[in-house]
Amino acid sequence: MKENSVRTHGNGCSRRDFFKGMSLIAGGAVLGRALKPGVAFGADAPVPPGEGDLDYPVEGLEAVTSRPITVAVMGAGSRGGTYAWYAAKFPKAMKVAAVSDINPQRLKAMADYHGVAENRRYGDFHDMLAAGRVADAMIIALPDNLHYEPAMAAMAQGYDLLLEKPMAQTEQECLDLLRRQRETDAIVGVCHVLRYAPYFRALKSAIADGLIGDVVSIQHMEPIQYAHMAHSYVRGNWHSATGTTPIILAKSCHDLDIIKWFLGKRCESVSADGSLIHFRRENAPAGAPARCTDGCPHEATCPYSAIDIYARRRRHMHVFDLPRGYTNEDVLEKLRTTDYGRCVYRCDNDQCDHYVANLRFEGGVTAAFSMEAFTPWGGRRTRVMGTRGFIEGDGTKFTVYDFRSGRQRNWAKKVSEIAEYKDAGHGGGDLALVRDFLRAVDAHDEAMLSSSLAASVESHVMGFACERSRLSGGKEPVAVL
Repeated sequence: MKENSVRTHGNGCSRRDFFKGMSLIAGGAVLGRALKPGVAFGADAPVPPGEGDLDYPVEGLEAVTSRPITVAVMGAGSRGGTYAWYAAKFPKAMKVAAVSDINPQRLKAMADYHGVAENRRYGDFHDMLAAGRVADAMIIALPDNLHYEPAMAAMAQGYDLLLEKPMAQTEQECLDLLRRQRETDAIVGVCHVLRYAPYFRALKSAIADGLIGDVVSIQHMEPIQYAHMAHSYVRGNWHSATGTTPIILAKSCHDLDIIKWFLGKRCESVSADGSLIHFRRENAPAGAPARCTDGCPHEATCPYSAIDIYARRRRHMHVFDLPRGYTNEDVLEKLRTTDYGRCVYRCDNDQCDHYVANLRFEGGVTAAFSMEAFTPWGGRRTRVMGTRGFIEGDGTKFTVYDFRSGRQRNWAKKVSEIAEYKDAGHGGGDLALVRDFLRAVDAHDEAMLSSSLAASVESHVMGFACERSRLSGGKEPVAVL
């Protein structure tokens, strides 16, 4: 080769062109450092407007209605009590007119708190239905396997409904509910409370406003937290997939719903996997008895010890219906006599303790979902990948990254510091859901609800498809509604 011949690099450019390009890149880097954050190099690369942190507002919780909307609460447990609490905070918007619960203590506590007449206190939910329509709307917060029957009957009686998720135990039942809602023109809100939390609403707005361009992919994780998993899905009410619903619906239909809501596209297919690995009888340590209170030799070191979770740390205490001024011995007695004291390795549970799902949406957009039991904390984690930027959030705050400008902007409203939102569960989503439901009932306008039955049934269908995929090992299409 002659000495003055042009040498080429692997990409086909000459040595002269290579060093010329490197000098331009270096110069650009220096120039880039001299520019203020947020300034683009050309008109072809617009930067989202505004400076500093994102300021999506947090709406007040009080619904302005023409009159107090009367509600019949079916199920006086944790979820029913949370929604009914709205009437105590905002009596001009809502009044609890009737209560039903098979637990006499819970029934009396809720009915007394809200001043419900004696003739509007019912035991079994069938008794409430037999009385006919006794309120404008009904809140159904019964166990998962008791959502479908009363919802179908209540719509036929003329009730508008606030229906706890999952709405039913099978895909066909969900479709039946949708058909009944269309026949009766009932306002039906499904309790996908995350849609109403200020954090998720702000994150949805950031995506919809195009701050990261077009969304290409989402990574979303639900960390259940180890003690919560043991409480609810090993020892507790949702320990059985057949008795309630599979955990992808019992726990994570919130997450499938949020992903779909963010994208605003139809899910076309899913591929899922997961299993119950740890909470099994063969994993019980040597000498572990049936209950943690039976002198277990591993109690001092087991992270799932019922004595540690309930008696020492006082977590999830609402399930025990303990009287005021209860003692530690009262708690221990509950552990000796209820399922919450059982060894986690000797329960009748069959729910997965880890679950992953890959979701394909219209236009080739994808999402990867992961539900994990073995974490020290809860709170959803979300990453959204767009053509012009990236969002990362932890359930209370999120950061928007702009590729071209290098700008980072944050949303971190302290909703717990807003008086109305204090103690409002799911980041304020619980009571914000009730607010929007009351508005929709008052105006008879389903569009005022983000989680109408028609919108929510789509993510339920996704969940049933995920479970079919997990069991079959194959990719499953999602039904077109």
